[in-house]
Amino acid sequence: MTGDGFRPVRPERGDMFPAFEVVPAVDVEDGQVVQLVSGERGTETTYGDPVDAARRWVEAGARTLHLVDLDGAFEGERRNAAAIAAVVDAVGDRVDVQVGGGIRTVADATGLLDRGVDRVILGTAAVERPAIVGEIDDVHPGSVVVSLDAKGGEVVVEGWTEGTGLDPAAAATRFGERGAAGILFTDVDVEGRLEGVQTDRVRDVVEAVGIPVIASGGVATLDDVRALHDAGAAAVVVGTALYEGRFSLGEAMDAVADE
Repeated sequence: MTGDGFRPVRPERGDMFPAFEVVPAVDVEDGQVVQLVSGERGTETTYGDPVDAARRWVEAGARTLHLVDLDGAFEGERRNAAAIAAVVDAVGDRVDVQVGGGIRTVADATGLLDRGVDRVILGTAAVERPAIVGEIDDVHPGSVVVSLDAKGGEVVVEGWTEGTGLDPAAAATRFGERGAAGILFTDVDVEGRLEGVQTDRVRDVVEAVGIPVIASGGVATLDDVRALHDAGAAAVVVGTALYEGRFSLGEAMDAVADE
């Protein structure tokens, strides 16, 4: 790391996703799997026990799981630690696990990584104190994914409730320079709506960085999965469409297998 906190991008970090992946979401609120619409509390649809969901996706062929403590994201501290730990214990030896929501300190992050989580996802903490990315990376290289959630074209934090004025692509560039291993870009405007994706926004972030970009938000069809692949995303997180049976995980992976 240089004296100003910046570091060169490490090309080997692209190995996070050697091939395009479809990553099932296991978003946890009050101990249950839920999906929100446009990231708003009160719009929840509940889908049962997190461990049951995780096992289902692993058995369907998932290579990575995306776990989010939604209560932690909204309230600023982890509220579903026990549920997340149960998922890691159940399937963490079979798939990669990335965890976000309420991770605000280096100790929060390293505690998860020491426990067997493969990657931590930082949103609010990274935006408010960008140096935290490098501090965690120094202890666990290649383990930090920065979450850039965009609503109305700007990055939002604190559970998607507060605007920052930051442009997602510009912010992605900054975090790539600070040691992020990847960027999770969530288009909150279309999240959970099953109305399709906005690939221009994803492409802007992809073109701004030399690290993997994980796209999230709006996936409703197999064509959406293909479109995000074609936009340059390294992976796509899918929640509502999988839980509602719009397509299977296997069908989604097959949709881009030969591309």
